[in-house]
Amino acid sequence: MLEKIYFDLEDKVELVGLLQRPDTNLNTDEVVISIHGMQSNCFKKREDILAKEINKSGVAYFAFNNRGTEIMCYTKKTDGSKTLNGGCAYEDVLESYYDIKGAINKMIALGYKKIHLQGHSLGCTKIVYTYNRLRNEKDEILNSIKSVVLLSLVDLVDLQKYDLGIEKYNEMLELAIEKEKNKEEMDLMPRDAFDHPISVKSYLRYYRDNKYIDFARFSDKEYDFNEINNINVPLFLRWGEKDLIIQDINELIKFLKEKIKNKNLDIDYIRSTDHGYTDKEEVLGKEIAEFISKHS
Repeated sequence: MLEKIYFDLEDKVELVGLLQRPDTNLNTDEVVISIHGMQSNCFKKREDILAKEINKSGVAYFAFNNRGTEIMCYTKKTDGSKTLNGGCAYEDVLESYYDIKGAINKMIALGYKKIHLQGHSLGCTKIVYTYNRLRNEKDEILNSIKSVVLLSLVDLVDLQKYDLGIEKYNEMLELAIEKEKNKEEMDLMPRDAFDHPISVKSYLRYYRDNKYIDFARFSDKEYDFNEINNINVPLFLRWGEKDLIIQDINELIKFLKEKIKNKNLDIDYIRSTDHGYTDKEEVLGKEIAEFISKHS
């Protein structure tokens, strides 16, 4: 059973998502909340397949479009106003706190008592940041979160340095800082600065003002991964064999097994697939459903 769900956030933004409930267990009190990645949305084929597999285990599935959906979009507010500060070109990733908290509160209002947070790519970054902020604020909704599922967590800074080369990376960062000084934060960066259009303000959030989101430091052997280790519910991590990482996948998993102290850690990769889990969505869905069933 599929239902469109609208919900309002603490900062008056209105979002929408799709709630897929298992036909055999319409009264389930358990739901996965899926947070998509950069320039993505809740209508992906992968979301449909994961929802079907997770529904088979009697768990509902809620995928929604956060304010970072697509490249550029207007952020619509409940007072009817709208501004061009949405889409991954303009979003401030720290505002994902309101998106995720709003989705959790909406699911609780609908009667769900057990929440499993699932993120893909940048969605993982948003979940870890939000979880830590809720923890710091001692928010009671943390009691509803029963597990966290991180799919293709990306080391944002290291990957950008690798893609551009350190010299060009520094050049682009200096350009962004200069444009900020000239009050040009809403201008787009040069086309070769990033994989897709991105504003100066968003670029600076990822690569300068990133104190709260730069926690996937896969190349830093001395880093303690505090933010991830603050997650005290069962934790599931997966990557595709050909994912957006610069390390050997087997070496990365070995390293993270040493660093991540979660007593219910399930970490691995899906063979013969990419960052989007192409042609392996069913395999991934079955693994997530098994993990959730084990820790419900």
